[in-house]
Amino acid sequence: MTSIALKTLLFDWRRFAPAAVAVGFSGLLVLLQAGLILGVFSLASVYVTKSSADLWVGFPGVQSIDLGHPIGGLTELILRADPRVAQVEPFYWGSGEWRTRHLGMVNVYIVGVDTRPDAMVLADALPADLRVALAEPDAVLIDKADLDKLETAIGGLAQINGRRVRVVGVTTGLRALGGVNVITSPGTARRLDPAIGGGDGAAYFTARLKDPSKASVAVGDLKAIGKLRGFEPMTRQAFANRSVRYWLAESGAGVAFVFGSAVAILVAVIVTSQTLTAAVAASLKDYAALRALGFTVGALRAIVLAQTAWIAAAGVVLAGVLTGLLVALARLKATPLVLTPIMAVLAMGLVVAVALGSGLWALRRVAQADPAALLL
Repeated sequence: MTSIALKTLLFDWRRFAPAAVAVGFSGLLVLLQAGLILGVFSLASVYVTKSSADLWVGFPGVQSIDLGHPIGGLTELILRADPRVAQVEPFYWGSGEWRTRHLGMVNVYIVGVDTRPDAMVLADALPADLRVALAEPDAVLIDKADLDKLETAIGGLAQINGRRVRVVGVTTGLRALGGVNVITSPGTARRLDPAIGGGDGAAYFTARLKDPSKASVAVGDLKAIGKLRGFEPMTRQAFANRSVRYWLAESGAGVAFVFGSAVAILVAVIVTSQTLTAAVAASLKDYAALRALGFTVGALRAIVLAQTAWIAAAGVVLAGVLTGLLVALARLKATPLVLTPIMAVLAMGLVVAVALGSGLWALRRVAQADPAALLL
């Protein structure tokens, strides 16, 4: 039955091609929607995931890194006094407005990081030469993808909160949600936003442990002290997950994004189902001819299911090719996109299940393949 199904598909490919295309685009949409959701909202945790610190300490109950409040310098002393801690480093966070010539004011996030070569914050994103460049007063770094948005270039001068800055370099992969990341030294950050730090405090304090495997134990011990001193310790992964979860599930933007993606995927599934059903319905006379040749209804159903499987396979191949092309385009345009092998397997499994389900639904039409229909 499989060979007959394949031969009929190849012979009458124009009739079944729209079904294969529908399956392919359905898989593409499912995979890219999931990748975009995770990619966009992973930006909320980029400061954490691209840093080498084992612990992040912030204001109690902070839901996302961009919602932090300054905590006092006593927190730093408590961390340094812990024998398990090897290094402590502040993370300064503020906000401002970047003045452009044609686009008006652009909202920016001011991120103050240590300029030492062995600094933990953004260790995976800032090479030593860029950190050295930040030591210059009023020097800033911005992401390469945001140059056009800020109407500037390397070496360009600009104003943030009315204070002049100079772009001394660019980063990659440090785009932000709802604004633009501006990386500076702690001193420059305080000059641009006087509210940063509040004396010897900071938005967060980060710590590297002598034994990173004991991070969870250290967090448990520091929580008791934090309840009294006004801070909350978190492991790196826990804080990253919390930030993404807030933007994905609790912010209005996240809910709208997920709802819109769910509707788009539902539409794709419905279109795929209807296209496959229509292709089977258009082949009723072919099935009637097979009935006249002695094929049973059960045999015809097996042929329909085999055709559906071949269509699903062709759609998966098409979806894979298109996904590869669009992923390359997304990287070229610095579009945040997170795709993993598990996501690809789940998306393709969903599409194949929809295709086979549509084939099963279409089987009800096979019983109508009466040889008498050939006389009409």
